[in-house]
Amino acid sequence: MSTQLTPDAVTVLDRLAIEVPSWAYGNSGTRFKVFTTPGTPRDPYEKIADAAQVHAHTGLAPEVAIHIPWDLVDDYDALSAFAAEQGVGIGTVNSNTFQDDDFKFGGLTHEDAVIRRKAVDHHLACIDIMDATGSRDLKIWLADGSNYPGQTDLRGRQDRLHESLQEIYARLSGDQRLVLEYKFFEPAFYHTDVPDWGTSYAQVTALGDRAMVCLDTGHHAPGTNIEFIVMQLLRLGRLGSFDFNSRFYADDDLIVGAADPFQLFRILFEVIRGGGMDEGTPVAFMLDQCHNIEDKVPGQIRSVLNVQEMTARALLVDHEALRAAQVAGDVLGANAVFMDAFQSDVRPALAEYREARGLPADPMAAYAGSGYRERIVADRVGGTQASWGA
Repeated sequence: MSTQLTPDAVTVLDRLAIEVPSWAYGNSGTRFKVFTTPGTPRDPYEKIADAAQVHAHTGLAPEVAIHIPWDLVDDYDALSAFAAEQGVGIGTVNSNTFQDDDFKFGGLTHEDAVIRRKAVDHHLACIDIMDATGSRDLKIWLADGSNYPGQTDLRGRQDRLHESLQEIYARLSGDQRLVLEYKFFEPAFYHTDVPDWGTSYAQVTALGDRAMVCLDTGHHAPGTNIEFIVMQLLRLGRLGSFDFNSRFYADDDLIVGAADPFQLFRILFEVIRGGGMDEGTPVAFMLDQCHNIEDKVPGQIRSVLNVQEMTARALLVDHEALRAAQVAGDVLGANAVFMDAFQSDVRPALAEYREARGLPADPMAAYAGSGYRERIVADRVGGTQASWGA
């Protein structure tokens, strides 16, 4: 059924902001092949220009997350100024200790103090970039782990991780935060040093109030009840950031909502229920996707629109009716309240919502007709295209 947005829903939707990742605009692929496409950015400036198109057409993506060293530049004041000219800002700074040969057996958890020092110093350099760009969050994802039983001292690695994170955390200032991501496998297959929300929660809780957990929707075993984890982290006050993507098997980094839109709806219901979209919320929303076979900019546009649509549906849940059914033990009645909201067609209402704010009713069609892709294909000739890892 088609429906209208309530005034309260409009207020929440007006607050919805989703960071887009700079690396989504470069060439990316699997371990087997990275496909190149005409018009791919050749430097961080062109990545930001592409990301700005997403915000211009949707009004949903006011900040661009950057990845170091993939987005190293000589002058971050200049990069920030360019972003502002494009109508966006610099968001989360993401560290990288998974592509250097020294980190083969770990970075922040490595047995060798010299290599740990190198990994810590990289994060301190990322905080310097945060200082220059005004970024609030340092996001840490670690590939650290092992492939074979007995290969390493599991407990010792947790101790070393804590020590490394303590030094990084101590360097933060103002409202800066550390957010620790988790992933249950890959590239380590026997154990990963931060494999689940509990480990991330234990590590950040030991640091202080400005250390939070980052939840990535692709970083869970099949069948995991992700919305339960969302609820728990919000309940504990430790959900700092949220990486949206979608997967069919493992960490596929596909367009959010592509595999299971109902799961996205359920997650967003718990986000709203737990105050994750209230004014002043500590939760930062971001896409973490690499587009392998689809065009990059429309892939990002489609992604933020999927989040907006499922947020609008989740806002339609009748909480009074739901609670009444829950208290009465009316299992099917409670489920029906949920399903009524999920099955509501909010697309016409969202089109009107966008037009009322001077945005295209159909952002995908507006981008396709804008000529932007044709211009960058013609202009971006020569140089080295950015890719995953560069």
